Amino acid sequence: MSSVSISTNNLVIGYQPVSSVSSGRQVIVQSGLNFSLNEGELVCMLGPNGCGKSTLLRTLAGLQPPLGGSFMLGRQKSDAPKSELSRQVALVLTERLSMDHTTVHDVVSMGRYPYTSFLGGLTEEDERIIAGSLEAVGFDLSSLNTHQSLFNAHSDGEKQRILIAKALAQQTPIILLDEPTAHLDLPHRILVLRLLNRLAHEQSKTVVISTHELDLALALSDKILLMQPSGNGHEARFYLDTPDRLRASNAFQEAFGMDIFNPLG
Repeated sequence: MSSVSISTNNLVIGYQPVSSVSSGRQVIVQSGLNFSLNEGELVCMLGPNGCGKSTLLRTLAGLQPPLGGSFMLGRQKSDAPKSELSRQVALVLTERLSMDHTTVHDVVSMGRYPYTSFLGGLTEEDERIIAGSLEAVGFDLSSLNTHQSLFNAHSDGEKQRILIAKALAQQTPIILLDEPTAHLDLPHRILVLRLLNRLAHEQSKTVVISTHELDLALALSDKILLMQPSGNGHEARFYLDTPDRLRASNAFQEAFGMDIFNPLG
């Protein structure tokens, strides 16, 4: 039986606008989040813009504090030191990265920083993990000199796989990805989602992604975390279940405010 890797307890997520720091005003995006995710699962987060997908990922990754409630990453509480959280969760953000003069090896080795010495030196074991992470995402190291191959010389799809390799090199039980297919064409979107599905199952990791790829999420995810924003008289809420069960219910229609499976209707 799979172990719970992420659990929330009345979690409240949101942010504090820069203009409101002195007043302490907070903008709550979602509240009362109570759910559990298991190891070995690919979970896709779906929902309209503004429902809190990215905010939830950044909160779980420790980049912004919860506004209320708490969460657990394995046995680590949400208020654990960042050094401890960095050994539990790796985060891949959606921003397009342009890193001049940075090699593939440089990028993936960043995933080893939570484990390196003060000077950042890499051991033979670190190098083995870096190489294994690149192989796990489909790179042929016999034809790729990672110390000379520049990150910017690769296609968007290859860059995304390199960033996933960086997350793998961090050797965390949880990987969070914010729209990892946002800048990719259809074939690469499929390849990346298939890769994440395989990594979750073969390496028993909890992989959580925010995405707008409804068709791929329905086909490849183990569970869907569907989030509904507040507005039009509705409170923000969420649904968590298998794709088949959510599709058989009215959850998608309620979250998106329309029948997204019948766009001509």
